[in-house]
Amino acid sequence: MIKKLFALCALGLLLAGCDKPAATAPAKALSFQNTDLTGLGYARDFALTDHNGKPRTLADFKGKVVVMFFGYTQCPDVCPTTMAEMAAVMKELGSKADQVQVLFVTIDPARDTQALLAQYVPAFDARFLGLYGDAEATAKVAKEFKVYYGKVDGKNPGSYSMDHTAASYVFDRNGKVRLFVRHGKGPAPVVHDIKQLLD
Repeated sequence: MIKKLFALCALGLLLAGCDKPAATAPAKALSFQNTDLTGLGYARDFALTDHNGKPRTLADFKGKVVVMFFGYTQCPDVCPTTMAEMAAVMKELGSKADQVQVLFVTIDPARDTQALLAQYVPAFDARFLGLYGDAEATAKVAKEFKVYYGKVDGKNPGSYSMDHTAASYVFDRNGKVRLFVRHGKGPAPVVHDIKQLLD
């Protein structure tokens, strides 16, 4: 009788164990080489127009890793260097590059027309998109992303350059900001981090 009771108790314990969900493996910890912004309370969205004339928000690129850089087409060094580095990143990513969207947001809408952006941005990579808005929209998105920009008068009347934050934001496939990439670090750290976000 005692043996039978013990067997029933053991069976009950086994059956109770069947009801428990299987333990899930912990998510793999990511080790970024750029500044980790996971959980940041700003840089959440934008409403701009791309160089094809299509209105765009961050939601349009869900499912892709997005790299977003603020600059202007007449920038002498930082902007073309950054865009060239991102072209190198895309080349290094190979077939995975189709899962990445690079966005160039102009902070000089007075000069960077749709036609000019359509010529300038895809010259680095045909998949890159230029984004623009009027002065108000530009100020709004810069505020949301805490990007500084300001006009610096040149030597000749009407000529000017733009001071601006020289860095990029990287978003994961769900449209959440994850990384801040400082200018001049080269393609390798960006490739490393984007691969982790894609896996």
